[in-house]
Amino acid sequence: MPRFGKHARFIVHEENCFNGGAPLELLMQTEITPQALFFVRNHAPVPEIDPSAFRLTIDGDVENTLVLSLDELRSQFPDQTVTATLQCAGNRRHDLADYAPIADQLNWGNEAISSAVWTGVSLGEVLMVAGVKPSANHVAFLGLDEVKKDDATFGYGSSIPLGKALRPEALLAYEMNGEPLPAVHGFPLRVVVPGYIGARSVKWVTRITAQAQPSDNYYQAVAYKLFPPQMTAESIDPEAGWMLGELSVNSVICLPAADSILKAGSLVVSGYAMAGGERSVARVDVSSDGGKTWINAELLGTDSAWTWRLWRAELTLVPGDYELTVRAWDTAANTQPEAVRHVWNAMGYMNNAWHRVKIRVV
Repeated sequence: MPRFGKHARFIVHEENCFNGGAPLELLMQTEITPQALFFVRNHAPVPEIDPSAFRLTIDGDVENTLVLSLDELRSQFPDQTVTATLQCAGNRRHDLADYAPIADQLNWGNEAISSAVWTGVSLGEVLMVAGVKPSANHVAFLGLDEVKKDDATFGYGSSIPLGKALRPEALLAYEMNGEPLPAVHGFPLRVVVPGYIGARSVKWVTRITAQAQPSDNYYQAVAYKLFPPQMTAESIDPEAGWMLGELSVNSVICLPAADSILKAGSLVVSGYAMAGGERSVARVDVSSDGGKTWINAELLGTDSAWTWRLWRAELTLVPGDYELTVRAWDTAANTQPEAVRHVWNAMGYMNNAWHRVKIRVV
């Protein structure tokens, strides 16, 4: 039975640094993902934190260093609520690994994505009270977890550009779907950065630092970078990659599952699509012949720059073998590349190639 209140069918990829996600047929049942199905990406064991002793420090290039308890944070700043989908940069890594080897990375399927209603306080408002100096260009976050790497122990850290940190959707969240944050999702406080890879939404955040340069934490300066396709795990030069931020437009077929055998006639194909930055999903196309011809899917739910769109399309199929294919477009007219060979990289990040599912109709 999975830990942390997760569903009995939760797919656990790693136990100690608890990581996993929900089967796709459960994940896409609702626009808002229940806590029991929400994916988890950790780089260290979940810390045990006494909320009464917790303090959040805001420092660096600011006029006023702040040290706030949870009660002070909640009493001094108004509640803000944002509905946002988080997606791991490694979502869909398994397709990249099938194309060419990827070493020492979680072999995520298509389940490293989920959507929730987050409540907290505006990150930008907290920074404004601290008084960010003109010398600051980035905002760095540090968590209370303890990562052990190369004989060193440190908290998970990351950063985002100051402009993004000041936007109204960036939150310091203490509630998820109307309830206190679960420990595995960052209790008592986490960052939520809508439109960015999940790695920038630091959990158990205890320090926020305004600074001139991006964070020098391993997970900003070395990991979560996109490297040129000719580099392998053995030849990666951290200086040659660029730091990941905004998500790419992406889409996935959730149903039917790969290798399904289905009856001829009407068939409903369904899944999710996601855009990044301040963009939203504009259109989803579905093909039954591997991308030769397309139909438009019906977009479900609410149009928002910060959330996925669930979608469905109805096909009529005669007996035979089919390759169902999906691609999405965002509101800036960006779409997905056709093949994984176009996006392969040694870390297995940002796979947004057309998603394909082979089925047989009898």
